[in-house]
Amino acid sequence: MPEMRKDPVIGRWVIVAKSRANRPHDFEAAPSRRKGKAFCPFCVGNESHTPEEVYAVREHSSVADTPGWSLRVVPNKFPALQVEGQLDSRGDGIYDLMRGIGAHEVIIESPRHVLNSTDLNRKEMANVYWAYRERLCDLKCDSRLSYGMIFKNVGVAAGASLEHAHSQLIATSLVPVVVADEMEGAKRHFNARGRCIYCDMIRQELQIGSRIVYDGPDYIAFCPFASRMPFETWILPKHHWSHYEEIDRPATESLAVVAHSVLSKVETVLDRSAYNYMIHTAPFKQPTLGYYHWHIEIVPRITNVAGFEWGTGFYINPVPPEEAASFLREVDTERLRPQTATKSEAGKNGKNRADYQNMRPCFRNDTATRA
Repeated sequence: MPEMRKDPVIGRWVIVAKSRANRPHDFEAAPSRRKGKAFCPFCVGNESHTPEEVYAVREHSSVADTPGWSLRVVPNKFPALQVEGQLDSRGDGIYDLMRGIGAHEVIIESPRHVLNSTDLNRKEMANVYWAYRERLCDLKCDSRLSYGMIFKNVGVAAGASLEHAHSQLIATSLVPVVVADEMEGAKRHFNARGRCIYCDMIRQELQIGSRIVYDGPDYIAFCPFASRMPFETWILPKHHWSHYEEIDRPATESLAVVAHSVLSKVETVLDRSAYNYMIHTAPFKQPTLGYYHWHIEIVPRITNVAGFEWGTGFYINPVPPEEAASFLREVDTERLRPQTATKSEAGKNGKNRADYQNMRPCFRNDTATRA
């Protein structure tokens, strides 16, 4: 029987309806990877085809905007917002408007033409998470800006226009409604019980165990109780941090370990389907908050949002999060064959990505588009 589940933070209702997974084409979507080779402005040697870098991890002897880097951050060539100018907030009758002032940056995660973060090693991934922190700290100094959203689109169906592994940061003058709703719900819980609701969620998920995907010393990953999408997974630090930019270098190194494991699990079970991830963090102008907790939300794009969802704000999820977590836990990411492994090395490594195709969830439609 379908079940209605309420998100404990913002009060959003989700319908968990497992029977709907049997509908034709339920998981059919656009390919997660583009086909064919094309010029890539993000590859090493093509630095002149991007705007000038604002941050980089480079060899000491190398020069900005030339080879010798392992990570670059550049302004988006086609930005959603412009960094120059003033907000000029004004009214037009009942409507409010202002100039689209903000920053839009691209974090190019590797000089190699790799398709995703899971193709990076742990050190490279740690550099990515440290770059997020450094850019947030820098943009936080701009008094016009209130919030920095870090996100990643993987695959065409998730909105990626280039396949080279990259993520993005958009800093805006306003706090996004989704984050504001989370903060309001978290504050209500804190005022009523004197505790962070995300810390409470961590304790309860560890106690129950059925939705846990990864449990490490510093971070936990689980499929949330009211998951909007199949295999939606959250990563939270066990230490209470309201602002992502408060983390230190060791914390980013630990995050690289859990993120690499969790993303590898998601990619393996879902055959490298498209997905998005977003970092929800407290606004720039807020002090350290006892009631809010930064976290990463990973949302696979294997079902479509249709009329009911748009019309009501409810989501229909055909995969109970307990089942999703069970599948994800089964994947031994340490034994997956590296992309660069030889055939002999792959044999020594035991199970590789292809071996897990036989354990792919039975609710995935046989006609679903493969990457």
